Amino acid sequence: MTDASLDLTITRYIAAPPETVYKVWTERTEEWFAPKPWTAKLLEQDLRPGGRSALTMTGPDGVETPPMEGVVLEVIPNRKIVTTDAFSAGWVPQGPFMTAITTFEPEGEGTRYTATARHWTEEAMKQHEEMGFTTGWGQVADQLAALCEAVDA
Repeated sequence: MTDASLDLTITRYIAAPPETVYKVWTERTEEWFAPKPWTAKLLEQDLRPGGRSALTMTGPDGVETPPMEGVVLEVIPNRKIVTTDAFSAGWVPQGPFMTAITTFEPEGEGTRYTATARHWTEEAMKQHEEMGFTTGWGQVADQLAALCEAVDA
């Protein structure tokens, strides 16, 4: 059982099939991942259980964040990707903040895209809310949708 009260979730209908959304999510990450005017730089995205997931973001002032490191836990092509920052590559424990669960579910002619950040503690969840989860993750979901819908147009 999970404590859903520690989850933050955004969802969007994207007018493109799950295969398109998954492909854009995995192959064009740098184009949608950071809320504009921020940019993302993908360091590695090894989409297999135990694979490294790492990227940095650069703010409008040119300051780059430290790498956001994690590992991939589960991949179901065109349907689901699960990552966590509880470990870095090689299963090295690090201070956990969240597990990200991303799903791509068929809905009519398009996709129900859902991104959930599951936190270990209420404190971490509240910190993520205060960091602008709803606005930030919502904006990147909109950016992802725009790319997918342009590809599938």
